[in-house]
Amino acid sequence: MSQPQLGFGLPVSGSWATRENLVTVASLAEDAGYASLWTFQRLLHPAEGDWGAMYRAVTDPLITLAHVAAITRNARLGVAIVNAPFYSPIVLAKQLTTLDIMSDGRLDAGLGLGWAPEEFEAAGVEFAHRGARTEEFIKCLQAIWGPDPVQFDGAFYQVPAAQVQPKPAQRPHPPLLLGGDAPRALDRVGRLADGWISRSRHDLTKIGADIATIKAAAERSGRDASAFRVIVRGVVGLSDTTGDDSDGRRPLHGTPSQIKDDFARLGEQGVTEVFLDPNFDTSISGPGLDPDRSLQSAVHLLETFAPAAG
Repeated sequence: MSQPQLGFGLPVSGSWATRENLVTVASLAEDAGYASLWTFQRLLHPAEGDWGAMYRAVTDPLITLAHVAAITRNARLGVAIVNAPFYSPIVLAKQLTTLDIMSDGRLDAGLGLGWAPEEFEAAGVEFAHRGARTEEFIKCLQAIWGPDPVQFDGAFYQVPAAQVQPKPAQRPHPPLLLGGDAPRALDRVGRLADGWISRSRHDLTKIGADIATIKAAAERSGRDASAFRVIVRGVVGLSDTTGDDSDGRRPLHGTPSQIKDDFARLGEQGVTEVFLDPNFDTSISGPGLDPDRSLQSAVHLLETFAPAAG
């Protein structure tokens, strides 16, 4: 069976997202052999309605990774994701470039379109034309990271002729990963990105078909589909009881042995990496929980699937 690489989600959501827990998890995960460490973005949570406990209090993903860059040496640092429309390309390019330099070229830059009108309103950005805006955003980023003088003149973004220095440590730029799972979003990944990040609620039983859609779009665009990275945000449900696949057991839910088999099955379908994200376990990241107890639960998950132990 083919095994994808394993990564781990850093404490960024809820009361367990403390500096002390961040340092502990980053250090333990790197020592345990996890290939990557991940954050995500949420700007706010509406006063009415419920997006989920994991979204109620979230630290900034890029500043968090900058701190982790200083205390790690080998693990790649990924953001899954930041929403491109909330930034101007030149500002985000400068932030990502600096983070890539400070991490010695370990950054994986995940971008999304955004889905919450409340966040667009708060960011002062129009909700309409998110897809077209993000496609142009990516082209503008690539231009900024290309040869000087940089110049870009699009429908949404402009950069006057300028020297833009420094350039990222990774050339031509850090890997650009996209989220989204609608057919149009998967087509966009194949045409424009270096890889895809699945969302937390993605139906992993259908991921093989989604990967095929991405690779078909890549091939139509004359790109090398074999080079694509496919990263799954792994929302894991550990159990002491063996579930029955015939009864509709959800992938990544079950005993450690079953979940390890799930990793292999995902790898056979084309998944290159799974990162385990404790932030999407509300018994760990829910508001008002004991940070130390949440850390203990996350460390148990970390140690159960530690690549170095496998």
